[in-house]
Amino acid sequence: MERKSACRDRAPMGWNSWDCYGAAVTEEIVKKNADYMAKELKAFGWEYVVVDIQWSSATARNNEYHPFEELCMDEYSRLIPAPNRFPSSKDGRGFAPLAEYVHSLGLKFGIHIMRGIPRQAVHRNTPIKASGADGRKLTARDVAKTASICVWNTDMYGVDPKKEGAKEYYESLFSLYASWGVDFVKCDDICRELPHEEEELILLSRAMSECGRDMVLSLSPGPALLEKAELYKEVADMWRITDDFWDQWDLLYAMFERAEKWSIHTGAGNWPDADMLPIGPLRQVYDPSERTHFTREEQRTMMTLWSIFRSPLMIGGEMTGFDDFTRSLVTNEKILSIHKNARFSHQVWRRKRVDTELVLWLAISAEGGYYAALFNIGEKDAKYTLTTEEMEIGKIRTREELWSGETASDEDTFTAEVNAHDVKVWKLEVLEV
Repeated sequence: MERKSACRDRAPMGWNSWDCYGAAVTEEIVKKNADYMAKELKAFGWEYVVVDIQWSSATARNNEYHPFEELCMDEYSRLIPAPNRFPSSKDGRGFAPLAEYVHSLGLKFGIHIMRGIPRQAVHRNTPIKASGADGRKLTARDVAKTASICVWNTDMYGVDPKKEGAKEYYESLFSLYASWGVDFVKCDDICRELPHEEEELILLSRAMSECGRDMVLSLSPGPALLEKAELYKEVADMWRITDDFWDQWDLLYAMFERAEKWSIHTGAGNWPDADMLPIGPLRQVYDPSERTHFTREEQRTMMTLWSIFRSPLMIGGEMTGFDDFTRSLVTNEKILSIHKNARFSHQVWRRKRVDTELVLWLAISAEGGYYAALFNIGEKDAKYTLTTEEMEIGKIRTREELWSGETASDEDTFTAEVNAHDVKVWKLEVLEV
């Protein structure tokens, strides 16, 4: 099977609630971030507003899960929003009113789900929206795969695709999400659970494709399996190549190897996902004064790598608390043009010399010319002379460094000074040979 991608030309750009609110985001918080995106960021391509995990929990307070807690569920064993956190969902309206609000701003609405069926539905043997061949109304126990569980969350059992009613259960889920107006589904506990849950992934993807509404399917968590790259391309729009990514230099350093390996699979509706951008105010449920631990240099490095690699760009911070620098990161049109226009992005080389480690990436621009990014991922400032010979491009007619705006022309070689953990990235126009 092959899904028709809902985001074929460009990797999704948006906001996700996890990095700042964990499992505890509320309708009010989602709305104020949607308002900010519509006013400040929509013009730059940002459009998805995604409610992350456990929106069906009435007691969520932070990033910690409450094992075996009571979740809000409808009569067909489908989780629904907790009305104390999402008041507009009362009286069976689900996320439809919130999605309508987001859509009214010209944005798109997304939710997080866990694969499978709620354990509480299986334990109580509640109905699903399906009947057996003999006319019997089927229940959660009829489709559950109780040996298939998530090791870090107790909400769900897997669904056994071989069982009668499994297909109908997933179809009922995505029919519900379509009726709410959902545009994006982040499905958890499935990306790396292969090959043993591969059939469930295919079943879920097919149900989405047939629900009658275009939705982005995002698979989580990683690290995704390189040997399953072609399957991910068939069933999903984006898939995590890492476990949860946070504002730690060692995680950003490690992303260079992941991006290099996955770069050949990026493009045309296939988006290996380096995870969220932990920028601005983070971990707000613990301390409202908490901000990203990344330096400004590291944030530029992250934005440049994610853009030239063409990862989805999902903001993790509380957007209404952005300072001028953070806002400048996500509204730099020239950096975002890399994300939109880069083609055949790849690492050219990675060179380590004592305390200095440099990485060169190159991409063709769909608008003509090239993008070249020189990253200093070492611990000392460095100076390096780039040549058109090592980049295998023609003579440079003009070049512009996209963070600083500095320009030059008519060069075969040029020298760049790059601070530790920082980057220089250029748009190169070359003479035709």
